[in-house]
Amino acid sequence: MGVTICIGDIHGYIHKLERVWMNLEHELRESFDDSTVIFLGDYCDRGPDTAKVIDFLVSLPERYPSQKHVFLCGNHDFAFAAFLRLLPPPPDGFSLFDTWKEYQKNEEREGWWSGEGYEEMHIQGRRWAGNIRDRYNVKKGIDFKGSIYDAAPTFESYGVPHGDGGLMKAVPEKHRKFLQDLVWEEVDTGDPEMSRTKLIAVHAGLEITKSVEEQLKVLYERDVTFPRVEALSGRKNVWEIPIELLEKRIILVSGHHGTLHVDKHRLIIDEGGGLEHLPIAALVFPSRIIVRDTDSHI
Repeated sequence: MGVTICIGDIHGYIHKLERVWMNLEHELRESFDDSTVIFLGDYCDRGPDTAKVIDFLVSLPERYPSQKHVFLCGNHDFAFAAFLRLLPPPPDGFSLFDTWKEYQKNEEREGWWSGEGYEEMHIQGRRWAGNIRDRYNVKKGIDFKGSIYDAAPTFESYGVPHGDGGLMKAVPEKHRKFLQDLVWEEVDTGDPEMSRTKLIAVHAGLEITKSVEEQLKVLYERDVTFPRVEALSGRKNVWEIPIELLEKRIILVSGHHGTLHVDKHRLIIDEGGGLEHLPIAALVFPSRIIVRDTDSHI
């Protein structure tokens, strides 16, 4: 069995993705060809090249047939898929309209999308394609790009203006299938011969106050009845590792948080946070080597 590589949030930056991939090939040499590559989610938004990023990703199984590729769903990808009506179907008797109720007080401020068919759209799809009223993002010190998700560059990468319902026809079928097939969790059973323990990968993390088994069940089943899936969208509530994973010496790895955090059993790999001047990072198991797009081998 080869090494396992976890690649952090890409956020529409094709040149960073190509560069980190090239640097991983250089660093790992022969072991790269049969590696397991786990992409930690958030392929879209903020950067200008979402369509090119997804083209790159869908090409990998054919270009690297001996690798295993895992594409996790991030909160941005969930929202993108929600807008395109590509989420898994809800259970009988549940309307996606019900996901709005808890947050409807934010509709005007966040400028939720209200185009044709919005009545049966998950709240995150409406937020993703909306036009946020107050453009300045105080937390980051920059303007939002269209919506609270910074989705305008994704629309533009497919040749349509932000908020245009024409995006639903502009996204090619292979990209739609990619978004539709994204998994919400990955459990890597490890390899005792390489001294590598079991690893759980999920975009944001797991809540310490809830059963890990119950949370993984929601993720495995891709349950869309929640207005906000904490394992994909949480912040402080999913930063720590649940005690039951610590006791079993299981590693929990995520992206999402806009930082690089490497602890014994809790790893967060999102050094770029979707910002143009910061790198995409990847972490290799079991060596824990960190590879970035900014690394130079000259």
